[in-house]
Amino acid sequence: MFRWILDTLLSIDAIRQVVINTDAREALRANGLEESDRILIRDRRPEICGDLVSMNRILADDIESVTADHCLMTHVTNPLLSKETVERAIEVFREANDNDSLFSVTRHQTRFYRGDGSPINHDPGNLVRTQDLEPWYEENSCLYLFTRDSFEQTNARIGTSPILYATPKLESVDIDEPEDWVMVEALLARVQEASAAG
Repeated sequence: MFRWILDTLLSIDAIRQVVINTDAREALRANGLEESDRILIRDRRPEICGDLVSMNRILADDIESVTADHCLMTHVTNPLLSKETVERAIEVFREANDNDSLFSVTRHQTRFYRGDGSPINHDPGNLVRTQDLEPWYEENSCLYLFTRDSFEQTNARIGTSPILYATPKLESVDIDEPEDWVMVEALLARVQEASAAG
């Protein structure tokens, strides 16, 4: 699965180096991935391994060890991100004057409720079209851009003045649960069919 996002990142000229922080070097090697002039594989330190470790701690380890003024972060669990979406995010971030970071979001214009049934962003007695509701934005964990300075000041991939960058819904699936895997597998099959058809 890692090849999807890796191939996308390597196809983008603005990305000088892809750093893979992993505790599975042998699995990568068994699947044909070796270091190169553009790929650096870093062995994750034992104290930052595990499902409950904050990604900010892993990023801090990379930033401490790799020289770069600007960082783009994504996950192997985001295989649907397109080259065009990533390139546009880089362009938006480069053109920003007052923003120290960018993160991807999914835009929603729908009616939300709390667990007790009370409305959050609308009045059930005055139903306006969903298209006219105020948009809400969900951090979708697909893409983060930030500067070294921003990270060093906040110890976080999202700085103090971020850009919310809406990614296309079909590219915004993050594989966290088994049903996410099924959805991504089906979407990737569609992508392959479309490119084979030409």
